[in-house]
Amino acid sequence: MNGGTDLPAAAVSRFADPYAASEHERLAELARILGSVPHVMRMLGAVRDLNLPDAWLVSGGIYQTAWNVLTDRPLLHGIKDFDIIYFDGTDLSYEAEDVVIGQVNAALPEIADLLEVRNQARVHLWYAQRFGRPYRPLDCSMDALTTYAARTHAVAACLDAEDRLRLHAPFGLANLFAMRLVPNHVQPNEQTYVEKAERMKALWPELEVVPWTTPAS
Repeated sequence: MNGGTDLPAAAVSRFADPYAASEHERLAELARILGSVPHVMRMLGAVRDLNLPDAWLVSGGIYQTAWNVLTDRPLLHGIKDFDIIYFDGTDLSYEAEDVVIGQVNAALPEIADLLEVRNQARVHLWYAQRFGRPYRPLDCSMDALTTYAARTHAVAACLDAEDRLRLHAPFGLANLFAMRLVPNHVQPNEQTYVEKAERMKALWPELEVVPWTTPAS
């Protein structure tokens, strides 16, 4: 089991309210949570040490880890994979990406079966074939976060050379702390959003799911 959060419920509720706490405070609390999870820190350190360009741990491995800490569940509860992204525009071949996948897996053998490693510079080359709709070429790894099906998913972490956690969340972190799934309408991802929401609601019953289409007021 995890150790749970050291924060009282009122403090967690404050982080969940975008007007009750600053984003700086939310970033600091998420960094504290992630810093308390050994396998996440090993992962971030291994990715940093591989010196991959513009490399980050993103999405479920972060927000679902935080949910498990906040709800005192086992740290790996509900986590299908850990998404590691990087951006290398110098070689868009699958072969080059496969080499990086092998390097990351070799650096983290104990969790290799949970790792999903992707070069964001080449996503547009295969996305349409897999999902049936086009996807624009990205400019950098963090550009990808703006296209995720849920705004809540858009969070990234990396470790710098001084072992400091860096976090990026283009839509903020209030929804993460509120355990609230909010759609991102930048891409026509309704089916993906609904499927993910159903799975996550079953695993974290506390989760509030905002419908893809909000009824007119």
